[in-house]
Amino acid sequence: MFDKLKEQPADSLLALINTFHADPREYKVDLGVGVYRDEHGRTPVMRAVKLAEAYLLETQDSKRYLGPQGDLSFVSLLKPIIFGAGPNLGDRIVGIQTPGGSGALRIGAELVAAANPNAQVWLGTPSWPNHAPIFRSARLAVKDYSFVDLATQKIDFARVVEALSSATAGDVVLIHGCCHNPTGIDFTAEQWKQVAALLVEQKLVPFIDLAYQGLGDGLEQDAEPARFILDSVDEAMVAYSCDKNFGLYRERVGALYLASRNSMDLYIADTNMASLARVNWSMPPDHGAAIVRAILESKELTGIWKTELQEMCARVNGNRAELAAAHPDLAFIATQRGLFSNLAMSKETAAALRLKHGIYLADSGRMNLAGMQPADADAIVKALHAEGALLDARSAG
Repeated sequence: MFDKLKEQPADSLLALINTFHADPREYKVDLGVGVYRDEHGRTPVMRAVKLAEAYLLETQDSKRYLGPQGDLSFVSLLKPIIFGAGPNLGDRIVGIQTPGGSGALRIGAELVAAANPNAQVWLGTPSWPNHAPIFRSARLAVKDYSFVDLATQKIDFARVVEALSSATAGDVVLIHGCCHNPTGIDFTAEQWKQVAALLVEQKLVPFIDLAYQGLGDGLEQDAEPARFILDSVDEAMVAYSCDKNFGLYRERVGALYLASRNSMDLYIADTNMASLARVNWSMPPDHGAAIVRAILESKELTGIWKTELQEMCARVNGNRAELAAAHPDLAFIATQRGLFSNLAMSKETAAALRLKHGIYLADSGRMNLAGMQPADADAIVKALHAEGALLDARSAG
C-alpha cells in the first residue's frame, strides 16, 4: 500500500526554524515562523496563563472526557470577547471547542461540504498557506482571486468586488477578521461595508478566520469587523484561535462558531458540528481550553491577561513604527496591523537575505515583525537594499 504514495515536500516555513538555529553567525534575525517574541527574543508563557495553570493544578479533580464539543464553558466565555454583549449572543450563535484555529477551519470546511458539496470557497491571495489545502482536503473547490497587490501594498478592491459579484448563492467567502496573514493589510471601514453588502446581495456565507484578536488595535477594535459582518448576514462561520492572544501555541486552543437567524437550522448545524468533531478527533484536548476558561472566569486573571495582551500589541506596533521609520519605502508597514507584513520579492531574494545577511523570512517575502527588535531595523533595511528589495535600489539598478 505505502509504495503507491508520493513523497510530499517538507513545509518550507517550518524548515526555517531548524535552518535559523543551525546558523552559527552571532548576529541573525528571525522573521520567519509566526509566533510572538518579547524584547529578549523569547515566546514567554503569559503570567495570566501561569496563574491559571497553578489554579488548575490545585482544583482540577478529574481528567475525564468532556465530549466531542469540548469545554462548553470555555466556548461560552469567549463569546462576549469575540461577539460583544449585544444581540449576537444567545440563541443566534453556537460553538464547539477545536484543536486550534486549524481544527475550526477543518470542521467548518467539512460542514460546508456536507451541507453543500458544490459550494465554492472564495479565497483572496496571498493568504495563510494552509487555507486552501484545508478546504481542498474537504473536497471543496477553491476559487483564488487577487486580494493584495504586493508591489503597491494595497488591497486590489476592484478585484475583490469582481470576485464576490461573480460568486454563486451559497458559496463561502474566507475572510480574515483582522491582522491579515500574511500582509497585515485589512479592509477600511468603507470597504467592510461594501463587502457586507455584497455578501447579502449575493447570498454568500462568510467564513471569518479570527486568529489574532488583540494584536492589531486592541480586543474590541479588532472584533468590530467580524461583528459588523455577523449583524449583516443571515448565516456565518467563525474560526477562532487562542494560540496567539493567550500565547498557547502548542496547546492548540480554538473554537468554531456558527451564526444563523434560523434557530432550527442552527440546532441542526450544531448537531452536525458535534458529529464531525467526533469522527475527526473524538474529544478535543482539554488543558489549553481549561486555562482560557480559568482566566476568563476570574476578573483578576482577565485583567492581567488584557494588560499583557495590550503590552504585546504595543510591542508589535512599536516594531512596525521602527522599521517604517528606517526607510521611506517601508513607511506602509506602520499602517498595517498584526504580526506580519509581506514584501514583494522573489524566492531567490529571500534566500539571499538569509544566506548573505542572516535575515530569515519566508520565501514569499512574509516577515514576522514580532520576531525583530527595534535595534534590528537598520540591519534589515541594509540587507533589503543590498538585495534590491527596496524601490530605490531597484530603480538604481
